[in-house]
Amino acid sequence: MNLADILKDSNYKLSQFTAAEIEQLEQSITLKATKSGEVPYIVCLVRQKAIKLTPEEAIRQLYLQVLNKRLHYPLSRIEVEYGVNFGREVKRADIVVMDKDRPNTVYMLVELKKPKLKDGKDQLRSYCNATGAPIAIWTNGDQISYYQRKDPNYFEDIPGLPNANQTLADILQIKFTLEDLIANDKLIKENKSLKTLIEEMEDEVLA
Repeated sequence: MNLADILKDSNYKLSQFTAAEIEQLEQSITLKATKSGEVPYIVCLVRQKAIKLTPEEAIRQLYLQVLNKRLHYPLSRIEVEYGVNFGREVKRADIVVMDKDRPNTVYMLVELKKPKLKDGKDQLRSYCNATGAPIAIWTNGDQISYYQRKDPNYFEDIPGLPNANQTLADILQIKFTLEDLIANDKLIKENKSLKTLIEEMEDEVLA
């Protein structure tokens, strides 16, 4: 079974991931027989146990590869289904990366959602305010957005994520050449339309 089959009736896509990342995940899929037929499962990279491979879980496992293999964050710093307290209610963040020097503090928070970006961003905003996380990521596997939380009412769009050996300041201080700007064109890199980018800016102004 391939990931395209699992995602075909959902709003999740694979365009943010490399062919090698997709192939690695597909090779790890196992099928379990149930009354309704064979169901795909995967051993979670972080939890190290078999998890049903829903469309959202497929995107989560691919993004765990991005954090671990591309950006070199050790699995010991990554948690999934992280509990975020809202008074008496506890909600679950899809992925968090903990701070290197403060292991109980959330450094980066990832939400994997099929709804529109605006819905996902509102949830990200509330999770980051509750945890104090300075970096937030939203993706559905097709579009992707990176934010720096500057204060509860202002999330600034940032060009990408620091790897495990960088700081957020390193990313923000990078000087871009014309070639860099072309390579980091949001319409291509984040797979967004010009309309979506304008709506994001309008949301920040209204916030």
